[in-house]
Amino acid sequence: MRLFLSSLLALGLMTAPAAAESVDLELVFAADGSGSIDDEELRLQRKGWADALMSPDVLAGIKDGPAGAIAVAFMEWGGPSSQVLIVDWHVIRDEAGAKVFADRLMSAPRGATGYNSISNAIDFSVRLVEGNAHEGTRRVIDVSGDGPNMNGRSLEHARADALAKGFTINALAIRRPGSGRPGGPGGMALEDYYAQSVIGGPGAFVEIADETQPFATAARRKLLTEIAGHGGATRHAAR
Repeated sequence: MRLFLSSLLALGLMTAPAAAESVDLELVFAADGSGSIDDEELRLQRKGWADALMSPDVLAGIKDGPAGAIAVAFMEWGGPSSQVLIVDWHVIRDEAGAKVFADRLMSAPRGATGYNSISNAIDFSVRLVEGNAHEGTRRVIDVSGDGPNMNGRSLEHARADALAKGFTINALAIRRPGSGRPGGPGGMALEDYYAQSVIGGPGAFVEIADETQPFATAARRKLLTEIAGHGGATRHAAR
């Protein structure tokens, strides 16, 4: 009998789920991979995020956190049925870890198709976080794009559902004057549309990439703010 109980205990220990890894931040990069983004623009976006993660000040910010680590995943979105996980969850503690993520990001093929379902991208990002093996103090979805939500389920509902689960949604507006591409509805500036309809949660903010601030600069500044855990960029959401 004692041997039987010992065997059951051992089996229980073997099959028990592993404890979630503690990190300071669970961050999903939800990047625009829709039809309005050509291959060169897609590469520049990916390189901007890769370089930002490997920058000395971002790495120093990561190390300054209580856990000294963040967990990141990178997805690209297009139409309602096109959300593609480009790089799965990866914990970054140092330059070596950041380089692994950056290399995977730059070498992955393009996958998203169709046009602008930010709402479905938010839903996909929520599921990514809820299904990972990490436990972060904060959970952030980082939406970057060059246009408004066009398709998929209600953006208002997707945003509200994410906020109700404790997520913060930040945004990076890729603004290209003279490109002929849409901003917000009715001619609204894209950053104002993102501030009004996309972002939310504690410290939520919008960063801008335009002719005065290249994407790489905006990405690095945005990432520093997110790692620090407080808003402080161009536009802020009401709590």
